[in-house]
Amino acid sequence: MEKCGAGSENLRVGYSLSPVCNFFRPKNNFVRKAVNLIFLLSFFNLKIFNMEVKEATGRLGVLIPGLGAVATTLIAGVEAVKKGIAQPIGSLTQMGNIHLNRKSGNNYPKIKEFVPLANLEDIVFGGWDVYEDNVYQAASRAKVLEPHTLELLRPQLEALKPMKAVFDKSYIKNLDGTHVKEAATKYDLAKALMDDITRFQDTRGCDRLVMVWCGSTEKYTEVADVHENLAAFEKGLKENDPRIAPSMIYGYAALRLGVPFLNGAPNLTVDIPALVELARQTETPIGGKDFKTGQTLMKTILAPGLQARALGVKGWFSTNILGNRDGYVLDEPDNFRTKEVSKLSVLEDILRPDLSPELYGELYHKIRINYYPPHGDNKESWDNIDIFGWLGYSMQIKINFLCRDSILAAPLVLDLALFGDLAKRAGLSGIQEWLSFYFKSPQHAPGFRPEHDIFKQLTVLQNALRKLMGEELVNPEGLTYAEEEITA
Repeated sequence: MEKCGAGSENLRVGYSLSPVCNFFRPKNNFVRKAVNLIFLLSFFNLKIFNMEVKEATGRLGVLIPGLGAVATTLIAGVEAVKKGIAQPIGSLTQMGNIHLNRKSGNNYPKIKEFVPLANLEDIVFGGWDVYEDNVYQAASRAKVLEPHTLELLRPQLEALKPMKAVFDKSYIKNLDGTHVKEAATKYDLAKALMDDITRFQDTRGCDRLVMVWCGSTEKYTEVADVHENLAAFEKGLKENDPRIAPSMIYGYAALRLGVPFLNGAPNLTVDIPALVELARQTETPIGGKDFKTGQTLMKTILAPGLQARALGVKGWFSTNILGNRDGYVLDEPDNFRTKEVSKLSVLEDILRPDLSPELYGELYHKIRINYYPPHGDNKESWDNIDIFGWLGYSMQIKINFLCRDSILAAPLVLDLALFGDLAKRAGLSGIQEWLSFYFKSPQHAPGFRPEHDIFKQLTVLQNALRKLMGEELVNPEGLTYAEEEITA
């Protein structure tokens, strides 16, 4: 592994993967080194403890706070794949290939054949929810999957019952939790979650665990003094500080036990200094935030193309209708604000108005989400994009995306669980910025901009896997660095 630049205040660890160090190969060595260092610092904050990735032996427990539409669609889907009645479409770990620069053998293996990921047969699911429905009941209520499919999986799904959840109505006003833990302090709630985790691991015979937050979006919060360091956070837990959200309690419990934690909602959760500190202390991977599924997925595909062609963008108006529990929660303005902040950052970070003010300096970006029960989980989004080209002449692009929110999100949860487990076995800890591919608002090291361009994110992810497995890195154009030097 490559030693990181010593002395950087922004790089808090000693060793790092650097799959994006060589995105560009300037002819000038000084410039090349500077560019490499910038990419290294801005994309990675990962510590390497071992030089080898441990094999994925035994059972992997996937713990999910929030057994709603997304989680039940994932669990039912994995069970369907195990039975051979469906394919895991949309999962990069299961269906994706990776290019390797090998002189012999398979240069385009499946990712699951290239890196040692847990087998689907070895996954054991568990979780918490504010309602006591088992997974079959919850999936039936969500109405994402066809009743016929659920009936085929009924025994497996009925056997999975949620543990009582940590819930605070002040963070999700539109829900009334009936299956919730009670304790004197938030610290006691964290200890109860840790008891749940260890009991689950023991009773289900799991060798390793990973946790993926699939719960509802919490109200908008900002980092406060109670989040600034671990000592202050633990003091806040014991004093029931109202600024500590339920998702943070789950994150704390997982990290205390060394369980990787990935956040699929736009909540701060583990994106606070205190829990980043705990992740480093317990040598545990973390990542987030907010699964990149429908409308934002389209933005991260289209916006890089407009920027690549140097086409200007005056405005981008986005609106959605959604009728599932997520839509109901987001009908509350405080919760919508959390989602809005997550979604708004995407265009500005891809288009960079600060670098091209004549093209994007007056960009007007507006987002709306409306709760519409008749659509259920079938989210529908509309985008009106006002662009301009040669000599400033105006044009328009309109997108109407009729998607299925949980169908798009479920494979992301699977990939994050498997890659989170891989990161732990590889000795990586702290923020896993190489997993930004899966998130609307990627968690990143302080002082650096996140990458939102989905194509660059994919290159980062694949180069991280190549680096872990000792293969040559590949640049965005598909050439290896040696080839690029020859053909330049």
